[in-house]
Amino acid sequence: MGATKNRDRFSTATRIRLLGEQTAARVYRSQTKRQARRSRLTGRAALLALVLCSLIVALAYPIRQYVGQRADIVEEQQKLDDARREAEELRDAKARWQDPAYVEQQARERLHMVNPGETGFTVVDPSGATRRRTDQGAAADRAWYANLFDGVDRADRYRTDD
Repeated sequence: MGATKNRDRFSTATRIRLLGEQTAARVYRSQTKRQARRSRLTGRAALLALVLCSLIVALAYPIRQYVGQRADIVEEQQKLDDARREAEELRDAKARWQDPAYVEQQARERLHMVNPGETGFTVVDPSGATRRRTDQGAAADRAWYANLFDGVDRADRYRTDD
């Protein structure tokens, strides 16, 4: 029996069968290694993707706040510039009103004031007077006392209509 065993061991069919088994074992091991490498790489990639997503989610709110605050800062700087410009205009107006010549000029234009010894004239265009009263900007074109008396007349008419 030992001779048959030795003979089977060295037979071509046995050798081919052993080579096939060894080759199949190598292929199986190499596939297992590739799969292990693939799964390890996929796991790493998944972990990396999870970390990146977590960072994006964690930083989204602070970045949105930052962008919103920058917009608020720009808006407030614009308001500050406007306020400074308005303050400068008010300083200029105050300085003009400190000048007696400017005050006199404004009194003559706005209040129709005349100095002692002068004669004041108000020329009314009959065709333009009726047209101006219907315009919305008529109050600005007329003397202040005319607007005052018209207001009193309207209030009196309103009061008597009740």
